Amino acid sequence: MAGTGNGPMSGVRVVELAGIGPGPFAAMLLADLGADVVRVDRPGGSGLGVDPAYDLTNRNKRSVLVDLKSAEGPGQVLDLAERADVLIEGYRPGVAERLGIGPDACLERNPRLVYGRMTGWGQQGPLAATAGHDIGYIAVTGALGMIGPPGGPPAVPANLLGDYAGGSLYLVVGVLAALRHAQAEGGRGQVVDAAVVDGTAHLTAMIHAMLAAGGWQDRRGANLLDGAAPFYGTYETADGGHMAVGALEQRFYDEFVRLLGIEDEAPARDDLAAWEDLRAAIAARFKTRTRAQWTAVFEASDACVAPVLSLREAPGHPHLAARGTFADHGGITQPAPAPRFSATPGTIRRPPAQPGADTVDVARDWEVPALTDRRDPASGAGRGTAWPDGTRAADARPRPPGPDR
Repeated sequence: MAGTGNGPMSGVRVVELAGIGPGPFAAMLLADLGADVVRVDRPGGSGLGVDPAYDLTNRNKRSVLVDLKSAEGPGQVLDLAERADVLIEGYRPGVAERLGIGPDACLERNPRLVYGRMTGWGQQGPLAATAGHDIGYIAVTGALGMIGPPGGPPAVPANLLGDYAGGSLYLVVGVLAALRHAQAEGGRGQVVDAAVVDGTAHLTAMIHAMLAAGGWQDRRGANLLDGAAPFYGTYETADGGHMAVGALEQRFYDEFVRLLGIEDEAPARDDLAAWEDLRAAIAARFKTRTRAQWTAVFEASDACVAPVLSLREAPGHPHLAARGTFADHGGITQPAPAPRFSATPGTIRRPPAQPGADTVDVARDWEVPALTDRRDPASGAGRGTAWPDGTRAADARPRPPGPDR
């Protein structure tokens, strides 16, 4: 089926109030799906010192520069919100309200707006006003405590589990659900309170079910999926690489031990008392060959074994290369948009947005001339910015955003 290349969210307008972490990633996902995402950047940047040219979470977006502490700043954001379908912000609770761009102000201007709020702790609760990061959020939900070896400290899974899985993805799910409601007959806008702690806790639903049923021990390295089982874990190879083994089902395990070459000597997998002996046998066998050699052995089998690749190696994996899981755009190798759609595929249309670079285009397309009006310091009156074609900002009419802009 021929695709449009516009993405399933083509025509949806999203305002993103610049921040860091899960908010920008959620907005990038919406942009990858075709939404017209306008990022409202602040003078001076985010404070992280990351070169905007390499910030992939800002790809497929456009950027305008607004000083929210100036007299006209909040009004400019409200003008954008009035013409948007979705607004995303990641401030601490109460900050947007103090700036004059909170949910009440935005929904008064646009009753069908979906106002997405992305925080770590949520909008209410004893910790709501305090600072935090991914590691703290996943710590209090019990998720971090599950990861790591027995007797050792918890292993930190970068910021993937909290910020992006428990935060960004839940914000996107909430925004899409609220957007469907808002655009239905008689629907209206609403606030989506997406907290990393809520989403991360939700991700542990299956583990809590197993815990309640007596099938999970509340400690690290003692369960089927946390590395305790010798047939679900990682093993070092002769060259210092590693192989990941996930031979959970019996038929896959049988294939695994056969290809590994220990079929006749391996202790019974159902004998928990023999698990350490089984682990030792598997480990010793893996140490006899390199990662590349073992990859060739298990390739195209049902043994559920894969090489552990680095970030730079991953794009070259034959399966990922065949699927186009990674793409090169603007000289940067990066993950391609996901998931995939047969009729309206997402695409990488634009490189990371540069702060303020798209102000003129957005002002015209969204019909928000105040973004480029120059104010007389004495009177505050707008003189009206002239467009390159000679028209004035006040006379501008919207035009559809193109993939090259």
